Amino acid sequence: MTPSARIAAAIDLLEIIEGAPKRPADAVANDFFRSHRYIGSGDRRAVSDRVWSVLRARRKIGWWLGDAPQTARLLVAASLMLEGWTKAGVQQSFSGGQFAAPPLKGGESSVLTRMEGHTLDHPTMPEAIRLEIPDWLLPHLSARFGSSLHAEMTALSQPASLDMRVNLLKGDREAGRAALAAEGWEADRTKLSPWGLRLDGRRPITSGPAFQTGLIEIQDEGSQLVAVMVGAVPGMRVVDWCAGAGGKTLALAGAMENRGQIVACDVSAPRLEGAVRRLRRAGVHNVERHLVEAGDKWLKRRAGTFDRVLVDAPCTGTGTWRRNPDARLRLKEIDLSELLPKQAGILDTAQSLVRKGGRLIYATCSLLAEENEAQVTAFLYRHPEFVVIPLAKAWPLDIPPPNSGDFLSLTPARHGTDGFFTAVLERVG
Repeated sequence: MTPSARIAAAIDLLEIIEGAPKRPADAVANDFFRSHRYIGSGDRRAVSDRVWSVLRARRKIGWWLGDAPQTARLLVAASLMLEGWTKAGVQQSFSGGQFAAPPLKGGESSVLTRMEGHTLDHPTMPEAIRLEIPDWLLPHLSARFGSSLHAEMTALSQPASLDMRVNLLKGDREAGRAALAAEGWEADRTKLSPWGLRLDGRRPITSGPAFQTGLIEIQDEGSQLVAVMVGAVPGMRVVDWCAGAGGKTLALAGAMENRGQIVACDVSAPRLEGAVRRLRRAGVHNVERHLVEAGDKWLKRRAGTFDRVLVDAPCTGTGTWRRNPDARLRLKEIDLSELLPKQAGILDTAQSLVRKGGRLIYATCSLLAEENEAQVTAFLYRHPEFVVIPLAKAWPLDIPPPNSGDFLSLTPARHGTDGFFTAVLERVG
C-alpha cells in the first residue's frame, strides 16, 4: 500500500471504531482486517499504529479541533499535523487519487492551518485533557497518585510491550526464548514474573509455532503476577471465580503442574466456551469449567472446600489503558458506581468456597482505590473471619516484592506493567 492508501485505510477503520463506541477498538480492528485481507501484515501494522496514535491522543486532538466536526478524516489529518507534518504534506496525502482519501475541503483546511508549528500539548489545555482522562476521573486519580499523577498518566498513554507467559507444562522460560528466537524474535525475560518474556511493541507471534503449540501465551506481566500471588502448588483445590476465557486459569495450571483441581467459573457461557481451545492447546487437563447461575446449588455443595479462590473481579480496567486507549473514552462515572456493589457481591459469594486456613485472592486491573483498598476494607468489616496476609508474607518469589504495604500494587510508570491490584486474605475462623 502507498502511504496515502494507508492513511485512507486508517480513516476508514477509525470511522468504524468511532461509530461503534460500545465495542472495543481491537475487536473492531480484527473484524476490519479480516474483511480486508488484501492488506498485508506490514500495512496492517502501519494502519493500526496510525489509528491507535489518534486514540491515545483523542482528547488532545479534539481540543485542537475545537468546534470543528470531529470526523475520522479530520482527526487523522490533525494528528499528522500535530506530529510535525506540514500542511502541504497532509494535503498531498489527501490527494483524492487512486486509493487516497478525498481532498481536504475549505473548512477542514482552515482548521489545520492553526495547528501548523504546534505539537499535541499546549499550556492552556485543561489538566484532564492534557492527561487524556475523563474529567470526572481526575479527582480519583489525583487522590491515588498525588505528585506522581503526571508520570503515571504519561506512562499509561504509551504503547505497551508484548508480554508472554511460558507454559510450564510445555517447557521452561529458556525454551520459550529459544523458540521465539528461531522465529526471529529476541525476547527479554520479565523482571518480576518468573514465567514471563517480553518483546517491544506488537509482533505477529500468534501465527508462529511457539504460540501454536501452546509453549507461550500472551499475558501482561502484571496479570501473570496475579496468578503468582495465588500461591497455587500441585495437589491444591483452586477456584478461578471470574475466569473469563481462562488466561489466569492457564497460568495456575502450569504452576500446579497439571496436578490437583482447578474449577474455572464464570457467568458467561461464551467466555467459558472460549477457554476450551486455549486449554487444549496448552495441554491442560486438571481444569473443569462451571457456569455460575442464579440459585446455583454447586456453590452450597462446595462451600469451604477450596485451598485458594481467585476473584479477578470485573472493574473499570483503568490499569489497561496502554493496551486499550479507547476504553478511557467509553468509561463513565455511572460505570464505577455500578461496578462497586457488583465487586462487593462477587466477593461475598466467592468467599464461601474458601476452607479454614485457605486464601481468597482479590484482584483488579484498576488503579482506583475505590475498587481496590476500599473494597478490601469493606469486605473485612463484613467478614471478620478473614485477615489480610501482608505482601511481604504473601509474596512467594525469591526476589523482593515490587512495592511496600499490604497489597500488590503495580503501575506502568513504576513497574512497566499494566496497572494491577492484588490482596491476599486468609480465612482464620
